[in-house]
Amino acid sequence: MSSLQGKVAIVTGGGRGIGAATAKLLAARGAKVVVNYFSNSASAEGVVSAIQAAGGEAIALQADVRDAAQVGKLVEGTKSAFGRIDILVSNANMNFAMKPFTAMSWDEFSQKLNDEMKAAFETTKAVVPTMIEQKYGRIIYISSGLGKNPSPNFIAHGTSKGALDSFSRYIAQELGPQGITANVVAPGLTETDATAHQPAEGKKFMASLTPLKRIAEPEDIASAVAFFASDDSKFMTGTYAPVNGGMEMP
Repeated sequence: MSSLQGKVAIVTGGGRGIGAATAKLLAARGAKVVVNYFSNSASAEGVVSAIQAAGGEAIALQADVRDAAQVGKLVEGTKSAFGRIDILVSNANMNFAMKPFTAMSWDEFSQKLNDEMKAAFETTKAVVPTMIEQKYGRIIYISSGLGKNPSPNFIAHGTSKGALDSFSRYIAQELGPQGITANVVAPGLTETDATAHQPAEGKKFMASLTPLKRIAEPEDIASAVAFFASDDSKFMTGTYAPVNGGMEMP
């Protein structure tokens, strides 16, 4: 397990669920962490407090990662606080319409596509100049198994995540010569507040489909992200890593 001592990470959507678990784990391994949030400052500050209580370094910075100007300020704030940017975890959650295709309008469909890709585009665009200057960078995009495995009513979400998977490969190909890797972590069903509304019986059924007989905890996803953030993965780029207990075996 490589140490992340001396590294600086931005975790978008870092105040809750997978993002919070990831921020805490990266900090525990030595990284200085910027916990980005959109609206819930209390949650983000709670993550920062937990990191600091454990002896780590972190700050919370607000930004709508779909907005280039706000993302620019996020990067400036990160560099002002910590001097560099080594790791970007693109994790911010975007709402989407849960409908079948036949009941969905183009505006509903394209909203999720636009939000998902604009967030990935703007955050990547903002951190890349610093990473190129350093000749070092680790970019990890949080996707979903629904990008490859369709499920009823998830067409907007799954299609946008499929686009994100493709985007990551292009970033990996273009920026590899600059010492920058780009990889995808694709969680299966994960126990977070975003899935708290789902019926327990449905979760139990999903768990029964995995060889490991459970659904993911946020820490399971965070561990995979930490691997791609570290030099343990230094010869891996353009990789799609499903973290779903074996439900999907590509």
